Amino acid sequence: MSDLNELYQSLIIDHSRHPKNFGMMEQATAEQRGYNPVCGDELTVYLKEKNDIVEAIQFQGHGCAISIASASLMTETVKGKTKTETLHLFKTMHDLLTGQPVNEALVGKCLALQGVSHYPMRVKCASLAWHTLKAALQHQPETVSTE
Repeated sequence: MSDLNELYQSLIIDHSRHPKNFGMMEQATAEQRGYNPVCGDELTVYLKEKNDIVEAIQFQGHGCAISIASASLMTETVKGKTKTETLHLFKTMHDLLTGQPVNEALVGKCLALQGVSHYPMRVKCASLAWHTLKAALQHQPETVSTE
């Protein structure tokens, strides 16, 4: 099990240092800001949706390693999924991050974030991007806050 934990830690470190899909998106069909006042994490999630499919997703902002890694992993995981699939994945990730049993096949590389459930203060860091994504999909006007 130690080797698996080391692999997950390496994946989180890699995604935090070299986030995928990082940067502002031109001509996004949805854009949402998220803020975690406890840690100071701030993210903006950009989406291009077409025919109810997340065709492209990017994010920008700053935050702790967990927050950035979670956002990076999220963008890789939801690209190409339907809105319904993405909202179901949000629920699954919420369960994963809060220590609930999940179908591990649904979350893919995001399983690396499973250990966050042992650190309640870090759950908000890992879930910020996911809550921001959900608000973007639902075109909510206000900034998402983890408080």
